[in-house]
Amino acid sequence: MNAFTQEAIAQPPRSGAAGAAQFAGWDSRKYNYYKPKGRHATHYEDVTVDVQPDPKRYLLQDFIISFPDGTPTYSETWTAAKSSDWHQFRAVDEEWERTHYQRQSTICGMIGSVVENARRAGAPKRLDRTWVKVLEQYLGAYKHAEFGLGMATMHAQRYGYTQMINSAILTNSSYKLRFAQDLTLYLAELALDLPEINLDLGKQHWLENPAWQGTREAVEAINGATDYLEKYFAVNLVFEPLVAELVRSGFFMQVAAAQGDFTTPTVISAAEGDYQRNLANTAELVHILSQDAEHGAHNRALFNRWLAEHGKRALAAARQLQPMWSLPHHKVAQFPEALNRALERIRSITGELGLELPAELKAA
Repeated sequence: MNAFTQEAIAQPPRSGAAGAAQFAGWDSRKYNYYKPKGRHATHYEDVTVDVQPDPKRYLLQDFIISFPDGTPTYSETWTAAKSSDWHQFRAVDEEWERTHYQRQSTICGMIGSVVENARRAGAPKRLDRTWVKVLEQYLGAYKHAEFGLGMATMHAQRYGYTQMINSAILTNSSYKLRFAQDLTLYLAELALDLPEINLDLGKQHWLENPAWQGTREAVEAINGATDYLEKYFAVNLVFEPLVAELVRSGFFMQVAAAQGDFTTPTVISAAEGDYQRNLANTAELVHILSQDAEHGAHNRALFNRWLAEHGKRALAAARQLQPMWSLPHHKVAQFPEALNRALERIRSITGELGLELPAELKAA
């Protein structure tokens, strides 16, 4: 055996079958090709980070398919925002496929149990008659706003540059669409005990009632945006605190109990919990982009422009909803107080992110 043969035997194989070579972490059952946000990688990171390929990271070639005009499968140009590292973002709620389905299933089960128990106890038949009309017309109209926001985020998630961004926007969409379905099914359940409810009036009010036209305009403007991050930003940092929370917690959850209705607040509370998760994820992404060492100034100017454009519409929408507060027999909430809370909410959110509120929201 010559010296060359002896040296070849002494060296470990450099290629060959899987497992032939030993390297740092070769025997670990955890992925270690990415940098985790904390000290240790989480299950959420293992199943989410880099699931969507990026030629700038691990691929030796570009995307293997592209659109007819040459646009790649995913492009950083699909948003006006810029980032030094799109892969830095991690969803605060660390939700992935299995945990998302589990939470959605839990919420649906909770709502189903509440509605079933209320029907068993005869609660719908004891509702104030005027309040039944409010649910029929105004809650029936509001579900269309939730559906519109769900469709906006459903479109937006396709264009996110990383799987982490896509997943956060997709779960956002799933929550909105589920809640629109919750309201539809809830009103249908009420109609089983209250045959006088007209389930078509909600759509009619959404299309024709002047109180809802500002909300329609705001939702349609979000859907019409071509920048996926603009949609995500406008839904959670503008429309939700100024309009959606105003309707959900500022009206229905405040007023329902005084009308003998203890079921509606429970149904709506699920959406309030959804929003806390969606808000945390959006704020995390906006914070990262706002503080980007290279593009932070550009992104802050962009976000301030989105805030001004969508904030103006959302504020107008909120003000047009004022007549709803005068409808119930028992008036336990006032519109000015509810609107002030909504304004304080958006001021707090944007203030923490270092964004500049437009003059309309400062002076309101």
